[in-house]
Amino acid sequence: MLNGKLRIALLISGGGTTAREILRACKVGRLPHVEPALVIASKPEAGGIQKALAEGMDTKDVIVIRPERGNPGSPKFGDAILKACREREVQFIGQYGWLPVTPPNVIEAYRDMIVNQHPGPLDPARPGMDFGGPGMYGRRVHCARLYFVRLVGRDFWTEAVVHRVTPEVDRGAVLNAARVEILPKDDVISLQERVLPVEHQGTIDALGRFSESQVTEIQREKPLIARHELGYLEEAKKIAIALWPNG
Repeated sequence: MLNGKLRIALLISGGGTTAREILRACKVGRLPHVEPALVIASKPEAGGIQKALAEGMDTKDVIVIRPERGNPGSPKFGDAILKACREREVQFIGQYGWLPVTPPNVIEAYRDMIVNQHPGPLDPARPGMDFGGPGMYGRRVHCARLYFVRLVGRDFWTEAVVHRVTPEVDRGAVLNAARVEILPKDDVISLQERVLPVEHQGTIDALGRFSESQVTEIQREKPLIARHELGYLEEAKKIAIALWPNG
């Protein structure tokens, strides 16, 4: 760490509420060994840009880097991200509502020091048997989880997860997972509203552990999905994507 602090970059695409909460945690001393060095937005209209500036980030350290059309995970896109990070001596990258495909050269350069937040249960050891993967982000995850648990009639809970970023989507080891009860009256919006603050706390907790070199990986002992339920999971994801085309 530089000067005893972990210098971080926060990657955002939308409202940036998690990034804002991290910046606030740093300001009030909840993350004494973390120093926000850079905010990268994938589009200029991202609401998180103004939130980051309002929390005291310097304008030169809040930038927009657009992915290439038709080739979002291109090395050129990755090179631009890496250049901005290296100029500011960034040691850790957090994806907080980041929608583009993260280029492999970024993942490789920050191996084991790049994480993502996810609003539903993951099981990296059992590919295809959880609530992650291509197309599963935002409200789609909440919708799929709600549909699935009500269909199978068990496990009325969801999770806010922090996990490592790997080239395979949502396959990195889970570092933090906090459960949130699914209530009988919940819909997608109400569940999202109750999960969000738990996501915020989870990302802050994970950052604290990184800054103190106390990171541990979580292994899920019991599968989330039984083999005979895979069809229900596939159905839940298809319905979620259809109902929430914008995530």
